Amino acid sequence: MPQVSIIVPIYNAEKTIDRCVSSILNQEYKDFELILLDDGSSDASGDICDAYAQKDGRVRVIHKENSGVSDTRNQGIAMAKGEFLQFLDSDDWISPEATKYFVQAATENRCDMVISDFYRVIGERVALKGSIEEEGALTRMDYAVKMMQKPADFYYGVLWNKFYKRSIVEKYHLRMDHSISWCEDFLFNLEYVRHTNTIYALKIPVYYYVKTKGSLVSQGFSMKKTIQMKRTVFACYNEFYKDVFDDSDYEKRKGQVYRFLFDAANDGSVSPLNITGSYKLGKERTRVSADVLEGEGTLFDIYKERKLQEKLFDIVALRNDLTNTDVKLLYYLSQPHKNCTPKEIADVLNITRRQLSASTQKLLTKEMISASEKEEYSVTQEAENVMSELLFVLCDFEQIQYEGFSAEEIALYEKLNEKRKQNIQGALKA
Repeated sequence: MPQVSIIVPIYNAEKTIDRCVSSILNQEYKDFELILLDDGSSDASGDICDAYAQKDGRVRVIHKENSGVSDTRNQGIAMAKGEFLQFLDSDDWISPEATKYFVQAATENRCDMVISDFYRVIGERVALKGSIEEEGALTRMDYAVKMMQKPADFYYGVLWNKFYKRSIVEKYHLRMDHSISWCEDFLFNLEYVRHTNTIYALKIPVYYYVKTKGSLVSQGFSMKKTIQMKRTVFACYNEFYKDVFDDSDYEKRKGQVYRFLFDAANDGSVSPLNITGSYKLGKERTRVSADVLEGEGTLFDIYKERKLQEKLFDIVALRNDLTNTDVKLLYYLSQPHKNCTPKEIADVLNITRRQLSASTQKLLTKEMISASEKEEYSVTQEAENVMSELLFVLCDFEQIQYEGFSAEEIALYEKLNEKRKQNIQGALKA
């Protein structure tokens, strides 16, 4: 049995399905099944799905009459065999580490659901989106209180930035309500959270959200139908909080609960990109092209090792609202070193003087570093969590490099590498 079942409903998605499916099949985590559900597509989507199934035994394809995304997801849930459920929409994609981080968060923290930040994509721009500010485990009540602050936020409503236990879904017979066409995934989440004890907020954006769902009016719903659906959703939302809180707490928070009616006026859409806080697509995380990976020689070797380190540092940066440069500077300051000039520090870190200055100011503002009278910087207690995460990342860095090595081979490599470093250092001093 696969540990994860990944469910993708597909309808006339021939232009985007390759990007979506490729991102799944190229996951670092391999123990999954991929269920592709062709919901009566009239384009080449079905043929594309069949081609993937012929190439990869983890892919299962179902061709069905068109019945809508909710009923299609329900059929995917019924077919699933994995311990966990993960959902994607066919016009979106996920990062290579997505399923790995979901599994790690769920198993290491013994939680019932994982919820992650995500990227909002418009054209060639991408911005980070998330509503829970700190990574960590939450009780059901903690999660409910946070959701109350942004009740109609996509972050809480959608399926695709979450990771579910199939045992909970089946025990309580949870399914999408295909009788409504607005917030049906939010209703599923409300029912699911009711049966959870612990939820883990993952501060790593692993999902790329592209599709912009139109308003209910633009989808052809009458005002009467729109009001009915919103009343149905609010009734479930209200009941959720009556279940989570006792009577006195509910009465105290009743005004906040009713805030949903105002927030839902925008039909649960994702806010547009903040251009100043967005990136050019492809620049939001460290990437290396396939051609560069095939490059041979010392320069390529040095480059690839640096890029692997930066890729791992990205994770620490994303979790702590920092940049890769910020993390590199913290690591530099935590290591034994003599005082170097700003130019020398920038040279060591392979960054510009401007980047060094910006990171220094940012870390001072966050009180993660302090400066002496001689302008010598040191890491403070405020950076303790970052430094702890860096230790884990550096362990990963070593494990990746030494994978397949015996203990004797590792010892020999370290001995020879130390000699190699001494030779290089001696040559530079000459």
